Amino acid sequence: MKQLLLVFIGGGIGSSLRYLVGSYFVNNTSAIPYGTLLVNIVGSFIIGILLGELLKNHALSSTLLLLLATGFCGGFTTFSAFAFENFELLKTGNYIAFLGYTLGSILLGILAIGAGVWVSKLAV
Repeated sequence: MKQLLLVFIGGGIGSSLRYLVGSYFVNNTSAIPYGTLLVNIVGSFIIGILLGELLKNHALSSTLLLLLATGFCGGFTTFSAFAFENFELLKTGNYIAFLGYTLGSILLGILAIGAGVWVSKLAV
């Protein structure tokens, strides 16, 4: 039950923060949904830091991983919004924005994880 509560709390905080970030970018005139892109890249970076810390010295407890990785990052990042926004771009025929958003999200997400691992190795 404790594990479920940790995921619930982290997910609630992450989802609320995702909503706030998305709301900030709602009036954006660009076809690319920058709010979702930003939360997915930042979430990937945070996961990278957590992974780096775990690999570096196994200092993260399973409790902290549940709260931050599964809960917070799981609530903060969103694949369903990413898929929906891509569907909308395709439906409206905005193929350039679709390609930029899809490729940018995937490549930047992977790079953000790598950057997070790298940053965690620098920290003492």
